[in-house]
Amino acid sequence: MPFDGFVLAAVRKELAEKITGCAIDRVYQPTALELILNLRRAGERRRLLLSAHPANARAHLATKAPENPPSPPLFCLVLRKHIEGGRLQKIHQPGLDRILTLEIAARDETGAPSRKQLVCEIMGKHSNIILIDEATGLIIDAIKRYSHAVSRHREVLPGRPYLPPPAQDKRNPLLLREEEFVETILGRPLESPLPDALQACLDGFSKPLAKELVYRAGLPEEMVLDECGEYELKKLWRALQELASPARQEQFQPTLILSQKKYLDFAAFDLTHLSGFTRKKGEMNELAEEFYVYRERSEKLEKERQELLKRVRKEVKRLQKKAAVREEQLATAREADEYRLSGELLMANLHRLEKGLAEAALENFYDPENKPVVIPLDPGLSPVENARAYFKKYNKAKGALQKAEEIGAEIRRELAYLESVETALEQAAALADLLEIREELAEQGYLPEERPKKAAKAPRAPEILTFTSSDGFKILAGRNNRQNDYLTMRLAKDNDLWLHAREIPGAHVIIRAGERPPTPAALREAAAIAAYYSRARQSQNVPVDYTLRKNVHKPRGARPGFVIYKEQRTLVADPDEALVERLKGNRANSRGNNEDNSAKRK
Repeated sequence: MPFDGFVLAAVRKELAEKITGCAIDRVYQPTALELILNLRRAGERRRLLLSAHPANARAHLATKAPENPPSPPLFCLVLRKHIEGGRLQKIHQPGLDRILTLEIAARDETGAPSRKQLVCEIMGKHSNIILIDEATGLIIDAIKRYSHAVSRHREVLPGRPYLPPPAQDKRNPLLLREEEFVETILGRPLESPLPDALQACLDGFSKPLAKELVYRAGLPEEMVLDECGEYELKKLWRALQELASPARQEQFQPTLILSQKKYLDFAAFDLTHLSGFTRKKGEMNELAEEFYVYRERSEKLEKERQELLKRVRKEVKRLQKKAAVREEQLATAREADEYRLSGELLMANLHRLEKGLAEAALENFYDPENKPVVIPLDPGLSPVENARAYFKKYNKAKGALQKAEEIGAEIRRELAYLESVETALEQAAALADLLEIREELAEQGYLPEERPKKAAKAPRAPEILTFTSSDGFKILAGRNNRQNDYLTMRLAKDNDLWLHAREIPGAHVIIRAGERPPTPAALREAAAIAAYYSRARQSQNVPVDYTLRKNVHKPRGARPGFVIYKEQRTLVADPDEALVERLKGNRANSRGNNEDNSAKRK
């Protein structure tokens, strides 16, 4: 969802009520394109976030303080010099432009009153945050500097006059009359879909809000402008007034659209065309922060995931090439039996052979039909020496075969391990899970180990997924090798039931036995969990092995997550996301898991 003009209007209204008159205590710049202003007024403290990120540019109040760099960037130092200790006098937005201006009453180096403007321009990749001297209109500095080599319209450099971004050919929908609206929209190309035409000619509209306008007008989203007559344009105008009338009175309906745990969209009005999803109402600043915290966390999660996947897949390709070479070596080494046969046939027929022969055709007494075998000979060697040469080749090839098979088995084990890591990376739902996998890969030598920070905290126990079966049994599951090892080898008890997708990378799952054995229903549900958190998540009829935990062992020196087990039985389960979500533990179950962890650590 773009941070459109209506969202900014709703944010500005709330900011005007909450932070006008606040003093600027401190300025921070946690990232290259993001500012935090710490504000204070009559015992109240707030944080204002301003961002010029190309994809996440925005302005809103923030509840959490991000981590700051060890030393402040230059622009942060400039802001501290000019506006720290100043007071916010006014916050305004020109029309529905995505420009927010903070007017600040401060003092200069001599202590004389000095007014500054901090302008946050929210324009995608052209977003910027600019500090201006109000008296002269000159730029003091900007979070992004650029010259005419980048923009023909204006330069954003210290000492240059501030020019607003170039005006777009759009009309303010809050000021339009109906005939102006019709004239404006009909000025767009007639082949344009209605949402595109509305977004292109009306200020403050993002694509989702334009789609909402078409939906409220009762028109098909795919309708093009050329298909609109007076009737359709009249419906569009009425729908526009449903949004414009309350907006003129600064009456908004901030709404966040969610699908399960995913944040889909947000707007200053309810997006009724997105039906079937959960809606969260609240203040615009709060919803905007919640949405962008989720988006940035998701982006960080995906970036970390892709970085680790790239590394793991590179190692997989390396091993696959190594395995291909090993197969060629095995094919050569498998000729050992032919060398042995040649030596034995030569030794059995010494009386028929003489020195100087280039080859010998001898009956194969191992063959029921005694078919002859043609054996190449070295004419310079005697028949006995030729036989010994073949036995020597046999012994060498046999040793090479054994070594190649051992190396091949190690390659297969390593590939299986990396496949389990890849599965865990693809299914990781939190950054903490990825950090655990990163540490594991470093410990296994696939990544350089990071130097521990001074006074580092003691490592905490991995967080295990907790579920409750439909008949009350606690079910635990790991999501990566480290969690699997901790769950199976430390947390689980001998009489607990252990489950794992058969010969498929995935989660270790435990059913707590307690005072009664697990029921068939609990077993089926735990098997569905094991199938869901495995590499076969997109399949059906996944075989799942189960046995008592006491039958599961970890060989000495085995890689993380690898175990062997016995006395297992197998059932078939389907990965079921709806079931998994339904069984996820409530707060009481989570507390129970924490108690288990604490007891184990003691």
